Amino acid sequence: MAGITLDKTDRAIIQALKSDGRLPFSTIASQLQVSPGMIRQRVQRLVDDGVLQFVAVTHPLRTGYHTMALIGVKADGHRLREIANQIAAFQEVIYLTIASGAYNFLVEVTCIDNADLLRFLSDKLYSVEGVREAETFIYLDIVKEIYAWDPPPGDR
Repeated sequence: MAGITLDKTDRAIIQALKSDGRLPFSTIASQLQVSPGMIRQRVQRLVDDGVLQFVAVTHPLRTGYHTMALIGVKADGHRLREIANQIAAFQEVIYLTIASGAYNFLVEVTCIDNADLLRFLSDKLYSVEGVREAETFIYLDIVKEIYAWDPPPGDR
């Protein structure tokens, strides 16, 4: 994916929306001394380019899920994308990366409880052809979790 060039105005819009994603475009426009139409167009471009998205973020441990885990998965190397897509389709999977290192995939899951995690591992994950082994790290606490980070500095 090619990098998108963000100018000073784009960065200011992103910063404003990070503080409150429901901030009216008119308020952002007033802060930046530009028209609301310009803000609307810029935000739409950022969304269309995949730079920005608007979502409601929930805290799994406060919404009925009592077990979260990170699972390191080793799989057949010649089918990584196919296996990753199969695992990603499971409802419990909230994050999946193809990684380098000891594991081919890092898979984050949310489950109702430990029994649900066991069902996921035995009935779903290990049923995927090509999954060779997995190591599960159950979360005891979430100390830091962010979804909004600053784009790298521009004008380099």
